[in-house]
Amino acid sequence: MQLFWPFWARTSQLSPPQGWRTWLILGGRGSGKTRTAAEWVRDRMENAVCSRMALIGPTFADVRDVMVEGQSGLRAIASRRERPQFEVSRRRLVWPNGGYALLFSAEDPDSLRGPQFDGAWGDEMAAWSKPDAVFATLRPALRLGHNPQLVLSTTPKPIPALKQLIADPTCVVTRSATRHNQYFLSHGFAEDLAARWQGSVWARQELEGELVEDPEGALWTRAQLAAARSRQLGDAFDRVVVAVDPPVSVGANSDYCGIIVAAATGEGHQRRAIVLADLSRQGLQPSEWAAVVADAYQHFKANVIIAEANQGGEMVRTVLRLAVPLAPIRLVHASHGKRARAEPIALLYAQDRICHGAHFRELEDQMCSFGAPGFTGSPDRVDALVWALTDLILDQGPSPSARSL
Repeated sequence: MQLFWPFWARTSQLSPPQGWRTWLILGGRGSGKTRTAAEWVRDRMENAVCSRMALIGPTFADVRDVMVEGQSGLRAIASRRERPQFEVSRRRLVWPNGGYALLFSAEDPDSLRGPQFDGAWGDEMAAWSKPDAVFATLRPALRLGHNPQLVLSTTPKPIPALKQLIADPTCVVTRSATRHNQYFLSHGFAEDLAARWQGSVWARQELEGELVEDPEGALWTRAQLAAARSRQLGDAFDRVVVAVDPPVSVGANSDYCGIIVAAATGEGHQRRAIVLADLSRQGLQPSEWAAVVADAYQHFKANVIIAEANQGGEMVRTVLRLAVPLAPIRLVHASHGKRARAEPIALLYAQDRICHGAHFRELEDQMCSFGAPGFTGSPDRVDALVWALTDLILDQGPSPSARSL
């Protein structure tokens, strides 16, 4: 019973019904995707459905240490009677019934030329250095038997090769998250990673097995925002602003009130800014979001509150003045479209002049969708961000007087 995989496997770990050429197993770290693919290979080889298998990993060491000899590898999951022999010098794994698997590194796609197979398993495909070249040589080699199939197990990354596979009608996709396999992981593993990556793109990709990609046409990319988080600005700022994009309506289904805190230092082309906080809220009454703005103004010792007044006009100033009577309040009016206002800010990111003091998941998700076809809803967080950075860099603000936050 211990080796009877259908008893232990989750539904997502069992081979889909026939009719597919490629089975793409997307999963988070420790979700059981390697074991899933290894069990598929084991079943095909032990039952002589396949006799010539290809095993491909990011490097030859990965094939050997993970796919063959790892804890979920082909030798570990087999019974003593059916355990394949690893012929290291010939780079192959041989089963007692005479079937064998050849080992390949994705770093050397040309090594796949010549051999032919009736099945293949590729592990961590999204980490291959040359995925397109590997598929170009592997696909023609899958020409033995009645129905040669390819299984790919990987943590997803938004690379073109993976997107093409998902769009392929002959490819079946199954997904699993780290938490689905937590009972077979060391104590605290899933919890530790969840706490470490909470709310970030890494959590969605590495734990949930979610493909997080950049829509074509968006003004920002994930790579740009990751770079913005890696940059440091220090804490001697000459200007701190709280920017507000007030919602038009109130209630659970209303737009968010965009509230962004940012600061800047330097002069001219050396001036740089940092996003300190995203305090955006949904469903609040005007007095409630104004209180959030007032708290941010006091906590960050801001110089000014900037608020878009296209919708509320002087009412916005009045609401804010009641919440924080002594704060300088600057009302701004949008005379251009949202994208036109955001494009100069996107350029500042491209010039490495903007930092993010933390990972702001909702803000960054909106930034990476804004401007792409199909984007819907109000870019409330982005609007507030644009007003803040426009004041801090494009408008230059007042003469600097350095102080520490």
